[in-house]
Amino acid sequence: MQLVYRVSIRRACAVVGLCRATFYYRGHRDEQEFLRMKIRDYAAARVRYGYRRIYVLLRREGLLINHKRVYRLYCRENLNIRHKSSRKFVSIPRIELQKESRLNESWAMDFVSDQLYNGKRFRTLTIVDTFSRECLAIYVGQAIQGTDVVNVLETLQATRGKPEYIRVDNGPEFISKALDFWAYQEGVRLQFSRPGKPTDNAYIESFNGSFRDECLRTNWFLSLDDAKEKIETWRRDYNEYRPHSSLGNRTPLEFAGSQGDLNEAKILKLTF
Repeated sequence: MQLVYRVSIRRACAVVGLCRATFYYRGHRDEQEFLRMKIRDYAAARVRYGYRRIYVLLRREGLLINHKRVYRLYCRENLNIRHKSSRKFVSIPRIELQKESRLNESWAMDFVSDQLYNGKRFRTLTIVDTFSRECLAIYVGQAIQGTDVVNVLETLQATRGKPEYIRVDNGPEFISKALDFWAYQEGVRLQFSRPGKPTDNAYIESFNGSFRDECLRTNWFLSLDDAKEKIETWRRDYNEYRPHSSLGNRTPLEFAGSQGDLNEAKILKLTF
């Protein structure tokens, strides 16, 4: 009507009965909706991930964004609200953890318990390389004894060698004669944490917390075989995909590979 009859917008809207506010309205679509959806999906699927780790995953997908923007959207979705634990922590003296300098220098082992859908309990033996944070194995069984622990260690020894020492607690499987005899034969030292001091083996305690929150509490296990399959899938995801802030936001396998490259470079430097 404006072009044909040369009338104003006011006159044209009056003729067709259209409110001028409707004519002038322009949609304000949220340009951040896709990014907010990605952040919500990551936070729902990986319950222990904060905004910094989500930022790393988004950058891996090729999204050129700033960590401040991710934090702002993270807070807008109320994902920064966490339920605080009701437990009261008592201040206890801690011993300084020894810093490892290479792969296979130190491993850490512990047990985590869970149950199937029908209430039957099962246990998992978790083993972590404390230098690369790589989860070497998660053995699943209903009754794990000292001989089972030795069998798992012998399998790992055949594929990647043996450590100098292993950090364990004072559980009956770790003080068994079978494990003590294997450690003596292979020249591996067993470092036992002090009774009632889980911080002495902080690396495995931290890993077990992630394992429980990201795997055991988010899956429904129908059988022992089903538990083994889902736990092994999570272990591979942990080693190959999950970024670690202590490793420069690299995965354990990426960090371990970089250490191998550094060692080769040192050997070449000494050779030539």
